[in-house]
Amino acid sequence: MKKIALNFSRIFVGVLFIFSGLIKANDPLGFGYKLQEYFEVFHMPFLSGMATGIAILLCVFEIVLGALLLFGFWSKKVTGGLLAVIIFFTFLTFVSAAFKVVTSCGCFGDAIPLTPWQSFSKDLVLLVLIVYLFIHHDLIKPVTQNPKVQQGLFAFVTLASTLFGIFTYCTLPVLDFLPYKVGANLPELMKIPEGEKGDEYAIMYKMQNKKTGEKKTMSDKDYLKTEIWKDDSWEIVGDPDKVLVKKGYEPKIKDLLIADASGTDYTKELIENPYYNLIIVAYNLKDVNEKAIAELNALALNAAQQFNIRTVLLTSNSASDADLFSKRMKLFAEVFYGDAVPLKSMVRSNPGVLLLKNGVVVNKWHYNTVPSFDKLADQYFSK
Repeated sequence: MKKIALNFSRIFVGVLFIFSGLIKANDPLGFGYKLQEYFEVFHMPFLSGMATGIAILLCVFEIVLGALLLFGFWSKKVTGGLLAVIIFFTFLTFVSAAFKVVTSCGCFGDAIPLTPWQSFSKDLVLLVLIVYLFIHHDLIKPVTQNPKVQQGLFAFVTLASTLFGIFTYCTLPVLDFLPYKVGANLPELMKIPEGEKGDEYAIMYKMQNKKTGEKKTMSDKDYLKTEIWKDDSWEIVGDPDKVLVKKGYEPKIKDLLIADASGTDYTKELIENPYYNLIIVAYNLKDVNEKAIAELNALALNAAQQFNIRTVLLTSNSASDADLFSKRMKLFAEVFYGDAVPLKSMVRSNPGVLLLKNGVVVNKWHYNTVPSFDKLADQYFSK
């Protein structure tokens, strides 16, 4: 029974760590965004600039530890490392759940979103299994005793996982779990399907009796039903609160709003354009790759002149900053504005490009992989 329990724990923990590391390494920029949230919570904003690099290193660490556990190499050091990692992650997920500071831990990236309490429960189970492995590490047998083979496998897993993280950072995720993936119909993903209900909210009033000083809180429905408003001895104190009563259907895209500098909503016009249109996403103009912007600007000009293709640039910067940037870079593309969160989800690149037609994401590219104008014309525009 001890052998069965040990093998089960070793395989379960090893596979889960490899899976978790690979899923996050598939989208290191997204994992980096999640780390930035934690850095803000723990008042360490100075680490935000290194978030993506730290994200890749953490992914490599998870994958390597998981693989070494399955190989059975250096069992005491590996189980000790796993124990240190899981204690740290358990602490983070508890803080997220108890204090509601980070709504999703990002344990499995965007592939399997977990609530903070679900993440904490998962980590507790892993903690128990890893403690068991650590106590009985001397019973873990390596698949080979040859030191050179052990070192070779260790080097291979480390190198492969590092290169994978760098590759996905310099291109795009191999598997896109975000709502703006290729083939997605954006207008449909923004709707609540027929028959489904959205979130239900109640307006809560703080009431106080002028004569007795008694205080109570009641919903807008109870306020009207009891007709307390007719009683002059009761008054509303402070501003009412909007409270979620019942969680309803949540569209996959719920926070996309594209506006011009004056605040006019252009979301529908832009994403439902029946013709090809290029969307350049540069959520942060201060850190954007300006060489890529210049190349995309030339591409946009050619697309407009030869095929009347509309190109817009989306950013979360202020209108004044964007205007200065546009003049300095002599941008041909129209500039529109959106919140940083959906812009980061559109494409993991700054800048990145989406090709839309009739609300559907036809294709998307990291700035390192954008095809030449001739290739775009041959494959899309001239057809």
